[in-house]
Amino acid sequence: MILGLDISTSITGFAIVDRDGTLIKVDNWDLRHKPTFPDLYSKILYCRERIKDISYCYVIDHIYIEPALNMFMMGKSSAHTISTLIKFNGILSWLCFEEFGIEPKYIPAVSARKKCGITIPKGKKAKEIVMKFLLDNEKDFIVEWTKHGNPKPQYYDRADAIVMARAGLTCLKENSES
Repeated sequence: MILGLDISTSITGFAIVDRDGTLIKVDNWDLRHKPTFPDLYSKILYCRERIKDISYCYVIDHIYIEPALNMFMMGKSSAHTISTLIKFNGILSWLCFEEFGIEPKYIPAVSARKKCGITIPKGKKAKEIVMKFLLDNEKDFIVEWTKHGNPKPQYYDRADAIVMARAGLTCLKENSES
């Protein structure tokens, strides 16, 4: 099975797909509650336990993660924010390696979306296009909505994790054909 991760210090999404492309599990770890997660270390410890939970329930053969440096557009995030997210991405990558004995592979978000057949028109928000694509094409992707008719925030992270897992599956198929 393939584990796809959308790593963030606020909400980390994960998705598991099998070799046939069936979505087995999609969920997220909400790390936004400041009293529960006052610092980066409490978030890491929580994620470590969730990674262990996945390893107890599923036989993961491949792990795909968006590289931390590709997550941000210049001028949109402070150096401190980028530094923290790079650290967090690296630590969770290591925890996955430690737990599963598998070196994660990294796919930039743009490449992952392309491998899934998702194109983002110029001037459109990628997260919204990805969400619509999955709602239209993934019968097992269910979204909860806010009272204003928007997807709850964690569903964007879940959607990105599905894209990462499916892109990983495409990479595996491409590599087995060559």
